[in-house]
Amino acid sequence: MNFINQCENCILDNTVEDISFNEKGVCNYCEGYHDRKSKHSYSKADLKTLVQRVKKPDQKYDCIVGISGGLDSSYLLHKAKQLGLNPLAVHCDSGWNSETASHNIEILTKKLNVDLYTYVVDWEEFKSLQKAYLKAGVIDLEFPTDHVYLAALFFAADKYNIKTIFTGNNLWSEGIMPDCWIHNKGDSLNMTDIYKKQSKLKVLRHLPVLGLKRKFYYYNICRIKNIFLLNYLNYDRSAALKELQDVYNWQQHVTKHGETIYTRFYHRYILPKRFNIDIRKAHLSSLICCGQITKDEALNQLSQEIYPTEVMEADKKYILKKLDITEAEFGSMMNMKRVSHTAYRSETRLKIIYNRLRTLPLGFNYLLNISNHC
Repeated sequence: MNFINQCENCILDNTVEDISFNEKGVCNYCEGYHDRKSKHSYSKADLKTLVQRVKKPDQKYDCIVGISGGLDSSYLLHKAKQLGLNPLAVHCDSGWNSETASHNIEILTKKLNVDLYTYVVDWEEFKSLQKAYLKAGVIDLEFPTDHVYLAALFFAADKYNIKTIFTGNNLWSEGIMPDCWIHNKGDSLNMTDIYKKQSKLKVLRHLPVLGLKRKFYYYNICRIKNIFLLNYLNYDRSAALKELQDVYNWQQHVTKHGETIYTRFYHRYILPKRFNIDIRKAHLSSLICCGQITKDEALNQLSQEIYPTEVMEADKKYILKKLDITEAEFGSMMNMKRVSHTAYRSETRLKIIYNRLRTLPLGFNYLLNISNHC
């Protein structure tokens, strides 16, 4: 029987390839979480200052709020209005919206009287990109969704001359995610190289891509900022869920990040089946670290069914049909040897050079501020 060494604080264990433990048995991800939390601890005065800075009385919209129909982004839109901001809600439709996501977006924007801009991706190209990732053997199959989503928000900000973007990313509920389970979401070079080598089309012509030139334009010329507003709030997921349900008849998803069918299938089927990863360990560990659940409560949730069988089978059938993949082809993809993202071209080396150049004098910090997401 394999001995599984588990963190004394959270529920991450040595199935995480790059985990380490200190002398007290606490893992490096818990330590990293608390370090980041201390650096991003904001007061009510900080929040007030932020809101005052974001407000643009002479413009139609103060900010953009990216909304997926999930809990974090829905609560974010709710709070932005409560804070007196006039946001433009922006949704990136990648073709995988669940019915609950569509319901939540519609009911929130209508009841809050918020304008909604929906960026609809080119489906054929996005389908080709997702299939390229499945063929590539890399682990972060959610990269295309995350990258295109963020690129669409910047596209909309530029289109409407809005300087602030709020997204639902936050330390409270997703401050822990092992590095070996994901890839840097800003690495557009990695994405385009995977597409070039694994797709017949070779070049992405229609999807929004945050390449280095585009990042420089958005961050330095347009001066658009992406801010994680939920980090300024005492964000409690359980309380947020109840408030949204009571006020808006908001519908809870089958799983966390269940607002898109492909995402929940990747999280709850592909990751555990192909990569032996239960992503719930990271999500629940974040809630332990911020004090919203206990370790025993997390272990109890972990013992429950990861993916309702009926939902899983329906999702799998739907996804394979929509992607034009046969059962045999999907089986081959699931049995592929894992390939590192570094097997493809990457902006990682450029980021190292960039960080070194930032230490130079004479305004290089300004000229080289291409992205915090490279």
